[in-house]
Amino acid sequence: MAVPGPGYAITARVEAPASATAAGDLAVAVGRVGGVMTAFDVVESRAEAVIVDISCNALSERHAEEITEALGGLDGVRVRNVSDRTFLVHLGGKIEVTPKVGLRTREDLSRAYTPGVARVCQAIAARPDDARSLTIKRNTVAVVTDGSAVLGLGNLGAAAAMPVMEGKAALFKRFAGVDAWPVCLDTQDTEEIIRTVQVLAPVYGGINLEDIAAPRCFEIEARLRESLDVPVFHDDQHGTAVVVLGALRNALRVVGKRSEDCRIVVCGVGAAGSAIIRLLLPLEPADLIAVDVDGIIHRDRPGLHDSLRWVAEQTNSGGRTGDVHDALPEADVFIGVSAPNLLTADDVKGMATDAIVFALANPDPEIDPGIAVHHAAVVATGRSDYPNQINNVLAFPGIFRGLLDAQARGITDAMLLAASAAIADVVTEPNPLFIVPSVFDSTVSPAVASAVRRVSEGERAGRPTGSVQDALDAGSESADGARREEDG
Repeated sequence: MAVPGPGYAITARVEAPASATAAGDLAVAVGRVGGVMTAFDVVESRAEAVIVDISCNALSERHAEEITEALGGLDGVRVRNVSDRTFLVHLGGKIEVTPKVGLRTREDLSRAYTPGVARVCQAIAARPDDARSLTIKRNTVAVVTDGSAVLGLGNLGAAAAMPVMEGKAALFKRFAGVDAWPVCLDTQDTEEIIRTVQVLAPVYGGINLEDIAAPRCFEIEARLRESLDVPVFHDDQHGTAVVVLGALRNALRVVGKRSEDCRIVVCGVGAAGSAIIRLLLPLEPADLIAVDVDGIIHRDRPGLHDSLRWVAEQTNSGGRTGDVHDALPEADVFIGVSAPNLLTADDVKGMATDAIVFALANPDPEIDPGIAVHHAAVVATGRSDYPNQINNVLAFPGIFRGLLDAQARGITDAMLLAASAAIADVVTEPNPLFIVPSVFDSTVSPAVASAVRRVSEGERAGRPTGSVQDALDAGSESADGARREEDG
């Protein structure tokens, strides 16, 4: 199923005989072990030998070693050096701080720093809200983690989480012009995390919680939202949910179904699954079944955590029991945010006609998408090497751009629903292979930002979104506006 990709890219510097067949021999050696050669650059040429850099995509670290061994096994070939191109990207970190104002003269220093800065400090002390306009708070987000749930790798700790948080900060800047900074906390104590974020909060216009394990993440987010006057957003929950809802909106258009008529199964009820369920409920699906590692969640299941008890009360009106295989027959939609290889072809075959399968476990989904497409009308994954990638980059940069522009004090489900509609409606003609826009579509972030800002400003002005449809309409109108601006 998996194909070599840039995540395991290497560049091997190779010395080879200066023969007419050298290039072909090297390329064949890479292909023989399943590598994909992406570049062949001659570094040096002599009468008896050539030095070349061979760039390849691999499947894993071990596969990269196999490619290197295959090259070195050719007659007369010597591998001088191998560089892991992913590690090269991370050398010295991926982000930096640069001043926005010139500091070339004594006058510049007098205004940017002492003595001029003192008057600005006094102005903020007198009017604390001025910090939003006179400091970096206006455009800055803290990316906060405790390292307890890093990607799909588990509890790696604060230091090992830094590359992910740096990457997140880079994405904020690239896709929405938001300045973000990693805040990796060397504690996994709920109270310490909450208090630390509270005392750091004056610097930031928003807090993005990241890679904090469930169920602690629920309490941390809820209590920070209550205590802070800036938006707090757990991307693993709400970012995923927003993109899933946007993709589902278009998938339902493709198959000609309404959410109100669908039975939806959500497999995995951690951070992402719980948030997906929360945003699905206002759409009033005909039935919504949640499944975790212990089976279908229902009111009578013993030992439910508070977060699961809430799910049990909101879903499974028929009181179904069993496991994920029992939940799937005649279901219209499967949304998996759980574990690899849970489903079989027969599971998908037993779903309703024109079924929708979102197998989002990463890197290995709940079912091989190559199998699922034979029995489902629309298939999405979390992977970049298949169509319909559910990627949080479609959501969080634009969401925070809108929150910052609105100087929002918080974030509501109406804003998230509007963001999901904006993402969906950037795609004007969805089809089974295209239900979400590319992360590089320049209209996505402005559309999401506009939708969130419109709802936020309306709520702040005492004009709360009147209905779910109002929020979805705000997102649709924002997508239309972003497309018109791009075209104009």
